[in-house]
Amino acid sequence: MVSPVVNVVRYSALVGGIGYGVVHRRTLQKREDARAIAAEKKHQEQLKVQAQKEKDQSIIASVRGGAGGVVTNPEDPKFDLEKYIASFDK
Repeated sequence: MVSPVVNVVRYSALVGGIGYGVVHRRTLQKREDARAIAAEKKHQEQLKVQAQKEKDQSIIASVRGGAGGVVTNPEDPKFDLEKYIASFDK
């Protein structure tokens, strides 16, 4: 049989280890939550900047192209170079 002192030391170490694990997990979770919040804020700001750029580009395109319906984006599959050049002649 094991002495009662050894059992007390074993269970004390077990309880201490469990307590340490709980505290350590909480600190790691707080760090991860803060990182996730910061990443979400950064993503939202990037979306706002992208939306503003698209809005500015659409305003510029409407001013340049007028209401002629000419597609000015060369990446667009509906882009027609002849119509685009003809829009400058007007």
